[in-house]
Amino acid sequence: MDAAFTAEQDEIRRTLHELLAKHCGPQDVKSAVRTPVGHDTALWGRLAAELGLPGLALPEEYGGVGCTTAELALACEETGRALLPSPLLATAVLAAPLIAALGTDAQKSALLPLVARGERTATLAVPGTSLALALGLTGANADGDWAGGGRAGGVQARRTPEDGAWRLYGEADQVLDGHSAQLLLVAAHTGGFARSRTLLFLVQGDADGLRRTRQTTLDETRSQGRIQLRDTTGELLGGDDSLDIHGALAATGLTAAACLAAEAVGAAAEALERTVAYVKEREQFGRAIGSFQAVKHRLADLYVQVQAARSAAYYAAWDPGAGALALAQGLDALRSTASEAVQLHGGIGFTWEHEAHLYFKRAAADELLFGPVHRLRGHAADRAQLFGPAPAEATA
Repeated sequence: MDAAFTAEQDEIRRTLHELLAKHCGPQDVKSAVRTPVGHDTALWGRLAAELGLPGLALPEEYGGVGCTTAELALACEETGRALLPSPLLATAVLAAPLIAALGTDAQKSALLPLVARGERTATLAVPGTSLALALGLTGANADGDWAGGGRAGGVQARRTPEDGAWRLYGEADQVLDGHSAQLLLVAAHTGGFARSRTLLFLVQGDADGLRRTRQTTLDETRSQGRIQLRDTTGELLGGDDSLDIHGALAATGLTAAACLAAEAVGAAAEALERTVAYVKEREQFGRAIGSFQAVKHRLADLYVQVQAARSAAYYAAWDPGAGALALAQGLDALRSTASEAVQLHGGIGFTWEHEAHLYFKRAAADELLFGPVHRLRGHAADRAQLFGPAPAEATA
């Protein structure tokens, strides 16, 4: 393994860092999340046009840049540093890889170029709080119980006898960018309870019978929505119900975990840098609080933790199989750093208006969405048979 970055990778990081430093400060973030879509559409368009960010890891034949997970993870590290509100995670990290892996040639040719140009945003919709389980991060996803197990709840799909079209019913909460994404990949059950299986369906954002509501979230920079499907037309992704949906979701989950780990490291590093700068200026008892030994020790411990998480994230970008563990370490580092940032900023750090709370909320919300950390580590240990043979359901 060569741990050094190429000149192209360094250029991607530098260009994105400079652009976000100019257009994505704390006040810009707060303004963007209060727009109806939850992000700055002009900035997103610029990131797509100038950097090809949505198509960074898509094949060139579909209008993408043709880079690897490593480049996408580096980009996510910079977007995490700025807490950029954008459709990047839902579109480029979750939805686009599934379309590329499972879609028919016609589906990929029709959709992926639009995604790569930033003209179409997309997201993955799974019921309830099951996103981490659906992606195989906190448990085995092969049994499909994360999608409702065919029982009432979640989303159901059936063919109409007249024309064989698929019709979807049900709802999903906590869908990333669910209120604004122009294309939805909906996980739905087919076959009823006795022969239930989970498939993925493409649903257009303006489809008849689709109702979408933006939800209030702890972390405003991660927009979420509730989608309700009432006799809504869907197109089967891949056109074949024998495809390995669960395997594709698990593979996407590993690369998503690597990108999320890098994003968490970027946010933790920025929170730490802001805290270090503040303790150099804030005075108590006639001297900067950063000169006190206890404060130095706390910041030194955080620095070591962030650097260790960065190493794990970079390794996962090279080997996505380590993504879940890298994500656990990244979330741990972000939570610790954000908590200390609030503490060391003193009274002003405890006000909701201070930017330290943006990082604290990101840490808490990400663990709710993609964790918790102990389950990420526990499932990784089961897969590696660290404590003996894995349970039957973990190897299914």
